[in-house]
Amino acid sequence: MRVSLRWLAEYVDIDLPPRELAHRLTMAGLGVDSIERMGGEWEGICVGLVTKVEPHPNADRLKLATVDLGGEQMTVVCGAPNVAEGQKIAFGRVGAHIINPNTREAVELTPARIRGVESAGMVLSERELGMSDEHVGILVLDEDAPVGMPLQEYMGDSIFDISVTPNRGDCLSMVGIAREVAALTGKKVRYPDGTYEEAGGRIAERVSVEIADDDLCSRYVATLIDDVKLGDSPPWMQERLIAAGQRPINNIVDITNYVMLELGQPLHAFDFMLLGGGKIVVRRARPGEKMTTLDGVDHELEPDMLVIANASDAVALAGVMGGANSEVREDTRTILLESANFNSASIRRTSTRLKARSEASSRFEKGLSPELSIVAARRATKLLVELAGGRAATGVVDVYPRKAQPVVVQVPRRRLQTILGLDLPTPKVRSVLEGLEFGCGWHEPDYLVTVPYWRMDVRIADDVAEEVARMVGYDELPVTNLRGEIPSIIPQPLRDLRERARDLLAAAGMQEVINYSLTTLEALEQVVPPELLSEQPPLRVVNSLSSQHEYLRTTLRASVLQSLAANLRYSEGEVALFEAARAYLPRGSDLPLEEEHVTGVISGWHEDRWGHPMEEAVDLYDAKGYLEALFAGMGVEAEFAQADVFGMVPGRSAEVRVEGETVAVIGQAHPRVAAAFDVDGDAYVFEMVLDRLLPFVRGPRRYEPVSRFPPVVQDIALIVDEGVTAGHIKAIIEKAPLVREARLFDCYTGEQVGAGKKSLAFSITYQSSGHSLTDEEVARAQRGIVERLKHEIDATLRS
Repeated sequence: MRVSLRWLAEYVDIDLPPRELAHRLTMAGLGVDSIERMGGEWEGICVGLVTKVEPHPNADRLKLATVDLGGEQMTVVCGAPNVAEGQKIAFGRVGAHIINPNTREAVELTPARIRGVESAGMVLSERELGMSDEHVGILVLDEDAPVGMPLQEYMGDSIFDISVTPNRGDCLSMVGIAREVAALTGKKVRYPDGTYEEAGGRIAERVSVEIADDDLCSRYVATLIDDVKLGDSPPWMQERLIAAGQRPINNIVDITNYVMLELGQPLHAFDFMLLGGGKIVVRRARPGEKMTTLDGVDHELEPDMLVIANASDAVALAGVMGGANSEVREDTRTILLESANFNSASIRRTSTRLKARSEASSRFEKGLSPELSIVAARRATKLLVELAGGRAATGVVDVYPRKAQPVVVQVPRRRLQTILGLDLPTPKVRSVLEGLEFGCGWHEPDYLVTVPYWRMDVRIADDVAEEVARMVGYDELPVTNLRGEIPSIIPQPLRDLRERARDLLAAAGMQEVINYSLTTLEALEQVVPPELLSEQPPLRVVNSLSSQHEYLRTTLRASVLQSLAANLRYSEGEVALFEAARAYLPRGSDLPLEEEHVTGVISGWHEDRWGHPMEEAVDLYDAKGYLEALFAGMGVEAEFAQADVFGMVPGRSAEVRVEGETVAVIGQAHPRVAAAFDVDGDAYVFEMVLDRLLPFVRGPRRYEPVSRFPPVVQDIALIVDEGVTAGHIKAIIEKAPLVREARLFDCYTGEQVGAGKKSLAFSITYQSSGHSLTDEEVARAQRGIVERLKHEIDATLRS
């Protein structure tokens, strides 16, 4: 919101320097982002009076203007078509700095000889003063401009650029800012006059208004002005509009914009003769209804959009923009002025869908009081009568189905003290609130506060406390240390487990990725069985911003494969990625089950010690190694059991179990799946569900000192059935008391072991924490292991 201090001074006395006033407003919650000085560069430019205009002797399009500068007469060459005798103008003396209208750069005025006539000075346009882009004619000042006064003193201004928070729609107006300044400085607000002569016939005989959908329109006020004359608005109004960032158009449009900026209420002027009768209907759009707005854009409307219509057609998008079929034109003589109050959510929805945001819609979106409609209608009607030569009809049409009642808030004194941190005297509280034009009564022990109609954001006691704090000054509130006990830590074992998993995988050499929780159905179809998708379809976002982020993912596998494909394009060696995040499993009409998953994927080639790719590609055992490092770091013993997993190559996939519970899957991504995600080469994936693993994670492991005694390593080769897994054998061996570790180092199948059999060779490390082992102790332990293996899995020693 651009606020001109010259304009603001019409409503409240300002006796503070601009910077101090900006600081006070900022501390009160209205942040002044910048201060723009207008006229600071107008040294050598003053107000002049044109006393004579004569034709140039040597040029048809140029004139000689004699200008009175307050006791000094100067004649200069002027090419402006609108220069006339008796005008007050801005005159630049030799040496003044102006804006070159062609290059837009600052230049210094120098004496010139134009078509044989000396010209020492210049009558200036708005562009040459840096005020706007207007350069067709010179700037004509008001008749009360003092001749000879420096233009900086007469027109100089400070413009505040204020950031208005969404709850303070009342401050998107000059009067709203004036109220804040008055409350901060102890001044009174001077409200603009809205009285005018009603010289026409009764409006009720010519205009009727029907609100068909009062849930979207709470009030509609209309006035009628005949015999208006379209033309330019007066210079003072144009100057104020330009300072506020608006472009002057004509007196009718300028008046509606001016009142919107002044009071904060958007208005719209219809050409009454184009409405097709005097009936106005405020209704929802009909299915398939179309209209063309003032900006020339054709819109197809939806049934939940509010329109202003005549007896048959829509003539405006309510609160957004007028229609081209009822706009004010050169031959317009009768104006129907609209001042209404519309539902903020409806206006925002309509303006966003149609991409037709406007100054009006931005104000309605923040919420306006219906009481403001009649105030703005009368003010604009007064200006149309005075500045457009119109005759106002007698009365107004005011349809107000459900009149808003004054809001009274009961504010306990103790609550005020609790929020502010200090006990303010009652007179101080009443003084602050009355300065903001709140009514403040006292009903022991509470304040009874009547909220002014324009403050739509104050509804509860805490809102009132905020107003008191703003005016007293946040910097005046006492500063105290935190008191009370520090809250105890809330155990979150699942989150802690996830963080441990992230640390362990990163320490193992994997890189973490973070993806969106939303994905596509096509991506999920590659990694989730079709029957599961049909039975439990993933949750779909209703208003997704992109077709690539439409469904909540039920697994992280699709996401990490997409990340892998992106990284493989820029890497020559091994790419090992993981993600730790939630998966969302649908549960009918209930909220989804949110599981913590850790998913990893690897691909590429092994690297030598210098970081160069080798000919050996990564394989399933590399992925298994990362997963085993994760289990080892958590102190969990897991076993791998071959199983078919959807989206993975049969025979190269497995389930990972802990005490019989499946907690993860691992395997090679099926070539079809890899190709679907643009992965070039083999990819190996694992996915763990931490919710299932959590019950098996023990507490902190106890420290066991490293044995001082030497280990003894013995090898053993066993012949077992092909269905017996090496992990099962390893678990049996490591149960022996003296065994520290068993490691598989060879696997053989062939004629020497017979059909249906295989040979597995293990290296077994024996060690005691109390003494050095003898050969006899190791032999006895190994015989016991062989007997146990023969008993449990019918294993025999390979000779």
